[in-house]
Amino acid sequence: MSNTPVLKCENLCKAYKPGKPVLRNFDLTIEPGRIVGLLGPNGCGKSTFLKLVSGLLVPDGGKIEICGEERSENSNAYISLLPERTYFDSRSRVNELISLFSDFYEDFDSEVACKMLNDLHIPLDAKLKTLSKGMKEKVQLIMVMSRKTRLYLLDEPIGGVDPASREYILNTIITNYNPEASIIITTHLIADIEPVLDDFAFMTYGGEIVRMGNADTVREATGKTLDELFREEFRC
Repeated sequence: MSNTPVLKCENLCKAYKPGKPVLRNFDLTIEPGRIVGLLGPNGCGKSTFLKLVSGLLVPDGGKIEICGEERSENSNAYISLLPERTYFDSRSRVNELISLFSDFYEDFDSEVACKMLNDLHIPLDAKLKTLSKGMKEKVQLIMVMSRKTRLYLLDEPIGGVDPASREYILNTIITNYNPEASIIITTHLIADIEPVLDDFAFMTYGGEIVRMGNADTVREATGKTLDELFREEFRC
């Protein structure tokens, strides 16, 4: 396994309005083979950070490196992004999405995608507009996780998924990526996602990390779950 970080961000800054930073002097390094929870209240910059890493937004300052390379169009090949909102054309059929991803991404494994869709009882010939919101989110996650890449960015991957399917979804996340890849998960459902996390970072408004570390080490040292620590940190 390579010792080069999958992701390295230094002094990252982003503001949509002058004087109101969404991210400020943001530093984060993620090593290969880690599942990292980026946890914080709504509006603290989690989604903005993922958009910066994936190239959907341009930072106002700082540096982003992906697998040792400066962030560029070329580095997009290392990234598989699950945005918070479904972006697929509702008129498309599921099998058409598989064909699209197969044509667009050399690392897309259509056999893996079909198996996961079958496990979740999602027909390949179904049109997206006939599926529930939760089903659409499952389809999108399956497309993202069926790529064999290095960095998966998952923005609220279980936010609209029914509790009965969450265990399968989480198992899909932790078993369907290669050992040199890493995953960043943003979520407000910390208790659900906590069992799969290796590391965590608590973000607050202004895009600052107020606490981070190894999930097991912190739980052992404090005797508390990440969910309990998060509630203490961000108690209203």
